[in-house]
Amino acid sequence: MSQPSNFKRFTAAFRRFTYTLVLYLLTPLILYRLAFRGLRSRGYFSRWFERFGFFKDPRIERSIWVHAVSVGEVNAAAPLIDVLRERYPDDVLVVTTVTPTGSDRVRQLWGDKVFHVYLPYDLPGAIRRFLGRIRPRIAVIMETEIWPNLFRECGRSGIPILIANARLSRRSLDRYGPVRPLIRVAIRSTTFIAAQSQRDAQRFLEVGARPERVRVVGNLKYDMHVPDHLTAQALRWRQQWGALRPVWIAASTHEGEEATVIESHARVLRAFPDALLIVVPRHPERFRPMLQLCRSYGFVTHCRSENQLPRPDSQCFVLDTLGELVPFCATADVAFVAGSLDPIGGHNVLEPAALGVPVLVGPNTFNFAEVTELLIEHGACERIDGAETLSAALQRILAQPKLRERMGQAGIAVVEAERGAARQTLEIVRRTLIGKSPVTWH
Repeated sequence: MSQPSNFKRFTAAFRRFTYTLVLYLLTPLILYRLAFRGLRSRGYFSRWFERFGFFKDPRIERSIWVHAVSVGEVNAAAPLIDVLRERYPDDVLVVTTVTPTGSDRVRQLWGDKVFHVYLPYDLPGAIRRFLGRIRPRIAVIMETEIWPNLFRECGRSGIPILIANARLSRRSLDRYGPVRPLIRVAIRSTTFIAAQSQRDAQRFLEVGARPERVRVVGNLKYDMHVPDHLTAQALRWRQQWGALRPVWIAASTHEGEEATVIESHARVLRAFPDALLIVVPRHPERFRPMLQLCRSYGFVTHCRSENQLPRPDSQCFVLDTLGELVPFCATADVAFVAGSLDPIGGHNVLEPAALGVPVLVGPNTFNFAEVTELLIEHGACERIDGAETLSAALQRILAQPKLRERMGQAGIAVVEAERGAARQTLEIVRRTLIGKSPVTWH
């Protein structure tokens, strides 16, 4: 054996050892962070043992495992999980998340129809305990969850790994920094990478993915199911608070954007005194502060947990529950998708687009770059850069029913034209499970 090969193996082993050692040393800080987050969101206080691979053995003989880190990834995975449940009724569907809100969303969508636990931290012992209890035939990892020890333990157990709805922003790529060699090894061990876009595929190749194992499959979020009853329900709700009132929704807001949203609404109210803002904080710990902020501006403010629906005199309505963004989005005339004013990268613009609601976004949409650009290109979405331009765009769109109709129909057309990623991903899973290489899939 050549000395360079021995040196490479030694270097790889040393990097992995150092990475794992650092994780173990950081464990007390990780637990402290969990406790600190628990002060703002009580869900972080519970089920700590699961994060180290300790949970009651469910006696699963074989499973199909899907990992979706939080609410957005769970929603994206939903079309795929639904078709997997239908296609493989004899296999247990295991769905893991990392956050309490993701956990709540899994239970809301499927209840006991899937087995749900938290994914353990990337510690070898924890990962081995976890895999030994769920016995997966395949690991379907959503989007950008690339963990060196997890991927290594899956490889050692002969578990094929599919990265589904795979995306990799330039920011994420740059952040890998010193662990990039380990990420490269993990990426090269995957069975298949089903990329959202050509840009994402190229970045996975930059990290070190094998070219023959990467295909552009499209974005699973285009395959979101829009319930047939939503339109009728939205009309009923609007009749309760005033059918002709202008309504806009600020979806998935973050703390740094809240004041901008409220100031924009103040400007909108000058032009449309009966306008209603439905505001949806991204994180539960912002529910109460958002309610207080709206009231501090003197707005008549109600919330979902106390009042169910807005009232005729409501000027702001805080959606302080989980999993109800889509039905309330269906009631809106315009949707501002937040996480895009601050450098967070934006959130899912396809939910309002699929509902035929015109979309506004801020300048930072790198998490949904190609999707956002496609909607802008087809006239379904506009980009703003702050409170003044947000309020100006809202007033212009609210004042023009024909413009709203045109933007809404453009959004529906884009979503319909791009559907199909769930079907293609299902085919990759099928080929993998029957022992056919998805590398030859087209």
